[in-house]
Amino acid sequence: MEANLPSFHTVVMQEAHAAEICTWSYPPPYNIYGFLPWEQMKGLGVEFGDPGIRLQQYLSVLDEQDQLWGFAQLFPMAGVTRLGLGMRPDWCGRGMGKRFVQAIVDEAKRRRPSDEIDLEVLTWNERAIRTYRKAGFYIADTYERLTPTGMASFYCMVHDPMANEE
Repeated sequence: MEANLPSFHTVVMQEAHAAEICTWSYPPPYNIYGFLPWEQMKGLGVEFGDPGIRLQQYLSVLDEQDQLWGFAQLFPMAGVTRLGLGMRPDWCGRGMGKRFVQAIVDEAKRRRPSDEIDLEVLTWNERAIRTYRKAGFYIADTYERLTPTGMASFYCMVHDPMANEE
């Protein structure tokens, strides 16, 4: 069964990928992860709507046929690369998350090999938390912070390279 699963690689996010990502619609409660329409993102110059930020920080995650499966942001901080990521909604929950996340971690390590790698995840998002654990992350901190919909509880999960060794 493992052999039938796709393998993933990353590329710098192209504008066509960004526009496609803006069309994705997640079911509740995951709908908070959706983006504004592409023309609005470009017009406001927010997130991957800003060509400079897209070039420096955003990746598209593709399979062997270069089909878009998702995206990642590699946000550089002092000694840390913070990941933000999203998978195409109709492919979430189908058992490919570990490989998907690993491709992103591999690129983060390639770009800044000495950095710690972490991410933030809402504490209620158990599906993502399970995936991140399988990909070698552990919960290092819990805190609340402001989101567009108000205060919310988050975990900071840190990648432990030893956790992936079997």
